[in-house]
Amino acid sequence: MSVSDNKNFYITTTLPYVNSDPHLGHAMEFVRADVIARFKEARGYRVFFNTGTDEHGAKVYRRALKEGIDPQDYVDKAAEKFKGLTELLNLKKDIHFIRTSDQKHIKAAQEFWRRCEATGDIYKKNYKTKYCIGCELEKTESELVDGRCSLHQNLKLEVIEEENYFFKFSKYQDKLLEYYKNNTDFVIPDFRFNEIKKFVEGGLQDFSISRLKEKMLWGVPVPGDDNHVMYVWFDALVNYISTLGWPVSTEASAGKPSDDLFQKFWVEGETVQYAGKDNLRQQSAMWQAMLMSAGIKNTDKIVINGFITGEGGLKMSKSLGNVLDPYKIVREFGSDAFRYFVTREISSFEDSPFTPERFKEAYNANLANGLGNLTSRIMKMAETHLSKCPEIIKEDMSKGFIDAMNHFRIQEAMNIVWRQIAELDLVIQESEPFKLIKSDSAKAVGIIEDLVVKLYGIAAALRPILPATAEMIEGLVRANRAPERPLFPRVE
Repeated sequence: MSVSDNKNFYITTTLPYVNSDPHLGHAMEFVRADVIARFKEARGYRVFFNTGTDEHGAKVYRRALKEGIDPQDYVDKAAEKFKGLTELLNLKKDIHFIRTSDQKHIKAAQEFWRRCEATGDIYKKNYKTKYCIGCELEKTESELVDGRCSLHQNLKLEVIEEENYFFKFSKYQDKLLEYYKNNTDFVIPDFRFNEIKKFVEGGLQDFSISRLKEKMLWGVPVPGDDNHVMYVWFDALVNYISTLGWPVSTEASAGKPSDDLFQKFWVEGETVQYAGKDNLRQQSAMWQAMLMSAGIKNTDKIVINGFITGEGGLKMSKSLGNVLDPYKIVREFGSDAFRYFVTREISSFEDSPFTPERFKEAYNANLANGLGNLTSRIMKMAETHLSKCPEIIKEDMSKGFIDAMNHFRIQEAMNIVWRQIAELDLVIQESEPFKLIKSDSAKAVGIIEDLVVKLYGIAAALRPILPATAEMIEGLVRANRAPERPLFPRVE
């Protein structure tokens, strides 16, 4: 069965690292993945939507020590903050939330290690390298700017010199390039795909996949070697399949193929991973080579977000000290206002700024004065001049909207909807049905009915993106009444 014929769709975010509180970048990625999950479900797909928390590693261990608490107690508390985002942002109720400290995940990570080891792709050696704890990656001299990581200029590079296990990444250069060649839309957008192809073409270096337990106590034990714990990538990345119950034993799945989520969604379904551009290498090269080594199907698509930037164009991050709290923003403006901003005002793939001033301007112009005002005007005319809700003929989303969403161009899809909002505003402005009703009531009623039907169509398109607002508008249309209060009250 080809992916195009299958109606099983799997989508996952990356797992936020719990050494710091949730920030806007996490919330944006959660929302965008949720939008696609809802869109696919509306198109008739069975959807498995995954997110969670990455809970092992040096940064988490050091943060727990700094706070004077046990690492497990620290990650338990931290995970709740990220899990709270799923409700705060009004994500799908059936979202799966995985934690890498869960015993089922730990066992899956160890089994994944064994399979790669059985393939002959894991070995031990002594090495010395410069290491960025912000990226959780070794850095070559060519990747440094003034001796520091280009993404974490405020963090001093560490020098690691010890015996570690390594993964034979270099073995998979040709296989990765062949996979890229045969899957021309594997990484979205194209310029990120070109970036990873160039990286792989330049030659691959084997990477470390363990740390000495005496130096880093908080991690998944390496199978068969109590002196080592797994390094973050051979632990965290496996969550994408462990959340589906991988590995499913023959005994557990015998006679119950419908219970095998891994088979349904990873093997037979279409698989999509959302990630930030700082995860491009890990998701589209390292993880794919690991899957090849373990004999598991590769991901179908990797969608790469740009960064949300603050003042001066700097990436928002805890280490840079310029983060904004998504909890504070959503509690003040509502989940749909936030969802609107990160889907329309933030580029789908490029870096974009987020400032409180820019957020308020967009909110007032496009939600309060735009969608909210249009809804009030149309439904006030409907309540006054129509005896009942006009017949709503189910119309599919426009071809342009569907195409944009299928290619993860959410901003483009939103722009299509807002052009429709502008068109309805223009109809009201030019036809003035509220005046025409006095001289030609039949024509005015026809115009108002058409406006109501098209407003319902806008709400239908917005269901995956602004679910609460779409539900409210649809309810007003069916009840044939105007809202009692503004959908989006103006802010100063």
